[in-house]
Amino acid sequence: MTGKFITIEGSEGVGKSSNIAFIENYLLDAGKDVLLTREPGGTELGEAIRDLLLDAKNTAMCSDTELLLMFAARAQHLEEVIRPALAVGKWVICDRFTDATYAYQGGGRGIPESRIAILEEWVQDGLQPDLTLLLDMPVAAGLERAGQRSAPDRFEQEKLAFFERVREAYLARAKKYDQRFRVVDAEPALATVEAQIRDILDALLKSS
Repeated sequence: MTGKFITIEGSEGVGKSSNIAFIENYLLDAGKDVLLTREPGGTELGEAIRDLLLDAKNTAMCSDTELLLMFAARAQHLEEVIRPALAVGKWVICDRFTDATYAYQGGGRGIPESRIAILEEWVQDGLQPDLTLLLDMPVAAGLERAGQRSAPDRFEQEKLAFFERVREAYLARAKKYDQRFRVVDAEPALATVEAQIRDILDALLKSS
């Protein structure tokens, strides 16, 4: 693997889309060959699975089904997109990855980390991001932002307590894996958030 794998994490309404666009442009300006992708999704099959997972009508989906679908989409994504891109030196920016599974299906749904870890090892075979940016802000403020953009999907319909558990799980992982995680305060104005991200990217560029 000669490229870099950067994942962007965070709960609802933290501004992932705006900041991912900034990251993409910043790395392109630095002369990097950038591939932007997302999870669940990133492939034709993965996008079909995404539709199933986000469809607000699928209220009967159990937590294990949700978890397995996440990793099914991820397996295809790694095989078809992420590994080939890294192998030819691309810098892959992925909107969410396995940390989201630990946060949403682990923290949010209550699935034990040990069960998620089995699937992680099977599907990823040791592959981890080089850098994970966690966009973090208070849950209520994030949900207020998210509610202004569109009708809620299946996850966005969850109650506040669910997203509090998601945030706690994210922050716990950031503390546990502090060598690759960088926590970004996503609550201030966009320019302030971008300044934080710029400093993090500059450090990665200097070290690569």
